Amino acid sequence: MTAARFDELIHAPTRLELVSLLAATDWADFRQLKESAELSDSALSKQLSTLEGAGYVEIRKGFVGRRPRTTARLTPAGRVAFDGHVAALQAIVARANASIVARP
Repeated sequence: MTAARFDELIHAPTRLELVSLLAATDWADFRQLKESAELSDSALSKQLSTLEGAGYVEIRKGFVGRRPRTTARLTPAGRVAFDGHVAALQAIVARANASIVARP
């Protein structure tokens, strides 16, 4: 079981969406992430670079034929951080639900 740990870096809405998308796949294509998150090239690049700098994402650049191709995946550290963040959010929701039920 993953320890609940709120992660400020992942919590930003755009990064949370990207990490969620990456958690659901092995490798994701830049274009796929861009379309799913509805981001511009520059905004996606910035967010991926931030996640890469934290060690949460691995980025590979290469070519398919003559076309450049960028792919990304969640690193093991990124998976641990994401799972911990999700557990922390679930704990927050559980406490809120418990206090609602406990009210007279």
